[in-house]
Amino acid sequence: MAASLLLKNVRPMAGPARDVLILDGRFAPEGAAAPAGVAAEDGGGALLIPGLVEAHTHLDKSLLGLPWYRNEVGPRLIDKITNERESKKRLGMEPQRQSERQAILSAANGSTHIRSHVDVDTVQKLEGIEGVMATRDKLADLIDIELVAFPQSGMMIRPGTTDLMEEAMKLGCEVVGGLDPCGIDRDPKGHLDFVFALAERYGKPVDIHLHERDTMGGFSMELIIERTEALGMQGHVTISHAFCLGMPDRAYVAELTERLAKARIHIMTTGPAAVTAPAVAELRRAGVVVCSGSDGIRDTWGPWGNADMLERAMFVAQRNNFRRDDEVEAALDVCTYGGAAVMERSDYGLAPGCLGDCVLVEGEAIADAVASRPKRRLVVKRGRVVARGGVCIAEAP
Repeated sequence: MAASLLLKNVRPMAGPARDVLILDGRFAPEGAAAPAGVAAEDGGGALLIPGLVEAHTHLDKSLLGLPWYRNEVGPRLIDKITNERESKKRLGMEPQRQSERQAILSAANGSTHIRSHVDVDTVQKLEGIEGVMATRDKLADLIDIELVAFPQSGMMIRPGTTDLMEEAMKLGCEVVGGLDPCGIDRDPKGHLDFVFALAERYGKPVDIHLHERDTMGGFSMELIIERTEALGMQGHVTISHAFCLGMPDRAYVAELTERLAKARIHIMTTGPAAVTAPAVAELRRAGVVVCSGSDGIRDTWGPWGNADMLERAMFVAQRNNFRRDDEVEAALDVCTYGGAAVMERSDYGLAPGCLGDCVLVEGEAIADAVASRPKRRLVVKRGRVVARGGVCIAEAP
């Protein structure tokens, strides 16, 4: 639902204060006259930034609003995957309700776009996909939600999952997902051949979770690069987490980085505190698009997360030892323009003609807003106010 709105006395990207007009859901040229009777908001000199982009999360898995979950899960990745799959019914993790709760929290915190990986497996089948799609449709006026069909439990090791992945794409998922071709599926060729064939068949991009460390992760990354180039999918592939890019062998990482840039493969990093992680500045200097996301929020994997991408920019900055203002600004760019580029949103930003998605936040400078992370004064989606003072206009179920 597009609307018109005059934002008075705001500072786009911490620049000089001026009025900004959103006309029929899109930013008007600077100096354009506001129509008579247009709704107006006094920004009081607040910063105006584009809508935050949650480029990697799992809307179907959140425990928000449910009783406290006592986590005693084993340390391995497969322990967490198995426990989550077995716990969903027992804990009452109804995908539509839980995804709606998290999406509304995201909107309250200033996100205007979400890419959500949604589980597809032989136990839950397509329940998660159908639930998150219902939320996507219900909240379409508040936030844009994009679904990744995600084989969390593996594909090659769980017969029947590939058929379900095909069904998920037929239902309307926007992205084909994948997961640890070596470490989980133990069949890198079979796994990646299927993922890329599915993407080619439906004309969709790819986003692959790659938790694999060191040279194993590097090997999987090389296979992803090869397929991206062979199929002409440059600019349409994302590798999420990419922990292997934090390995000690920096010469090998430099080689991988150069190849990622050439293939125009994007990298998603959460700025994790406890594992090796990609070096954001190195990737960006090489021309690799980097985005970020909250990953799981209050789920069976861990109790952390609040769907605040301004805070995520702080985590990315801290993990990469960003201290200068321009470095902190780059961390916010990862959580805004980086995510929009990965989601292939060509009409994103504050320029004339872009969708009127933006956030008003207090702060003297961009770095001040990231460091202080005040409640969002105003969140606007296509010219319509959807949150004020950190509270969304929609009430969570």
